[in-house]
Amino acid sequence: MTETTGRAAPTTSPQPPAAPAVTAPRSARRSRPVGEHGWGSTAVGVAIIAVMLFPLYWMLNVSLQRSSGAVATPVLPFDLSFDGYATALREQSGNLLTSLVVAVGAVVLSLLVATPAAYALAQLRIRWAGGVLLAVLVSQMVPGIVIANALYSAYSDLGLLNSVAGLVLADAGLGIPFGILIMRAFMSAIPTSVVEAARVDGAGQVRAFVSVVLPMSRNALITAGLFTFLFAWGDFLFALTLTTTGEVRPVTLGIYTYIGTFVNDWSAVMATAVLASLPALLLLVVAQRYVSAGVTGGAVK
Repeated sequence: MTETTGRAAPTTSPQPPAAPAVTAPRSARRSRPVGEHGWGSTAVGVAIIAVMLFPLYWMLNVSLQRSSGAVATPVLPFDLSFDGYATALREQSGNLLTSLVVAVGAVVLSLLVATPAAYALAQLRIRWAGGVLLAVLVSQMVPGIVIANALYSAYSDLGLLNSVAGLVLADAGLGIPFGILIMRAFMSAIPTSVVEAARVDGAGQVRAFVSVVLPMSRNALITAGLFTFLFAWGDFLFALTLTTTGEVRPVTLGIYTYIGTFVNDWSAVMATAVLASLPALLLLVVAQRYVSAGVTGGAVK
């Protein structure tokens, strides 16, 4: 016989298995900045940006100084003066207005021509579309001085020298090929079913283009228009070649002639350069998100 006792044997509850230790992958551990390496990269980046922005700072600094040569300008504008801006507005306001009219006219004309051309190359079945695109690309490679010399002879015969219309045509000629390439890439990504649905609903080809394609291509239109404006606003070659008098003179040519007049007083010259930079700067800040979307819009279908 086995002898039993009244004391019950102790029972132990099973323990849950321990969770495995989670370790960070090697790639994550290696990607963390170690010590001073992060600060070193930041310092290098700041130094590069400072070097790139120093000419802009020096232009603003000289424009805020009193009448003096650029060599004698102090590093910091302790004695501020707006005499240069007063002189620039008094003598260059007409040139600024001329540049504005030419740039806006070039944008309107280039978009009127490039937008339907890009739509036709992107959505319509054109037999020689590849050859047309090749011709557009080749036109972008022709040196500007060659185009300017050819335009001078043609403008002389047509009576378009020293005219705003002549400058608008010349600058629009630079923006049209670029606009076709940008908008064609964007419109190619538009599904053909969208246009076909508008056609089924009774819209014609022109109505479908205006009511459906154009609203969807807003980013590409803004991108093409912005770059055309910058081309026309900063144009110097056509302004120098196609204007021989002071009646029609864009601001770029005004700054060029200004240097010879105020060679000993750079404050007015730099003030004119600052005023000429403001429209382009404001447009780039306002249209930045549209430009980034318009440039990359046709990259992926």
